[in-house]
Amino acid sequence: MAFLRVRGIGKAYKRYPRKWGRLAEWLGLGVHHENHWVLRDVTFDIAAGEAVAIVGANGAGKSTLLKLVAGTIRPTIGTIDAAGRISALLELGIGFHPDFTGRENVFMSGHILGISGDRIRELMQEIEAFAEIGDYFDQPVRRYSTGMQVRLAFSVATAVRPDVLLVDEALSVGDSYFQHKSFDRIRQFRSEGTTLLFVSHSPGAVRTLCDRAILLDRGMLVRDDVPDAVLDYYNALVAAHRAEYEIWQSARTSGRTVTRSGTAEATIETIELLGHGKPVRSVTSGDEVVIRIEVAVHRALPALTAGILLRDRLGNDVFGTNTYHLGATSGSLLPKTRIVVDFAINALALGVGSYSITAALHAGHEHVHANYDWWDRALVFDVVPARAPTSIGVCALEVAASWRAKDVSAIEVPHA
Repeated sequence: MAFLRVRGIGKAYKRYPRKWGRLAEWLGLGVHHENHWVLRDVTFDIAAGEAVAIVGANGAGKSTLLKLVAGTIRPTIGTIDAAGRISALLELGIGFHPDFTGRENVFMSGHILGISGDRIRELMQEIEAFAEIGDYFDQPVRRYSTGMQVRLAFSVATAVRPDVLLVDEALSVGDSYFQHKSFDRIRQFRSEGTTLLFVSHSPGAVRTLCDRAILLDRGMLVRDDVPDAVLDYYNALVAAHRAEYEIWQSARTSGRTVTRSGTAEATIETIELLGHGKPVRSVTSGDEVVIRIEVAVHRALPALTAGILLRDRLGNDVFGTNTYHLGATSGSLLPKTRIVVDFAINALALGVGSYSITAALHAGHEHVHANYDWWDRALVFDVVPARAPTSIGVCALEVAASWRAKDVSAIEVPHA
């Protein structure tokens, strides 16, 4: 059963040909507006306890969609039905009065969220402690930095676990410490059954927090799938907006969707992971390996950049680089030629687990300028344990541990 139902949502704003057009229209002077649609025909369901990311380029309609769900603006067409209490962290300090103190604003914001005054008083100490803004809590909000406003806004919005939590990009401007603290609370809410609708430009946050991702492009819903598939498609879409690129989807034998995009002026023919000079799909942590890419050149190119990106099994970026940044230039290339580029890694210091390699061919320092071929998850491989101390995580770092006494009294002298 859907916990949040969005059906055919559209939002349009009136656009007038000149400054006084709205007044002229009201007076019946023959001036008419045209509708500028920022969202059109968006439909999706979210189940109770599900976490869904909204991704897309600036201007795609992400924040508008959250405001519609929160009820701060009304849709032009369509309906939204939500069960339970919605808490939203949208624009920074929305609802805060700059001349009132943080404590006073907590009461006002709490009332907006439907929390009684008595309940706010019970929660006040916890809200103050979570925000960690010290004496500023009893000073006017106009003295707050942007980060302090984020801390207070998040603390109030999440003081009581909501049924639905809406989070915009506001957290991205806070300091790293508070971001970690906030995401820990969001994860806790998720484990307790809160439904999350989350707007972010951070692929890592989307993959870590969310079960699904919805891609908006120019106000339209173009993809609703697992985060990896949507983010891969979005990556290709970014390049497609810069030029008339071809985007294709192909189903791998594993059943996962892989995205390739590019103009095909140069294409990746094969990619291999080599250990001891032979193709492998399993390596020992710390092994010396080579990632080898064979390239077919179809048009004359003044130079070519090849890049690699390693991701863990959750799709989080682990390491990426390319020949441009490594100072390995290809030189000019003629059509109908084949070349090979090797990325030699002296010690693959990855933790035990499954990883994928994404490969790219492009001009310059990044693929969005002239993308010839981008191949997501072109190769998957496993890292197995080495003869080293046990560790967890995606990195296998060389660590030495030792003890020493800070002072003599810290050492217990055994009795004879």
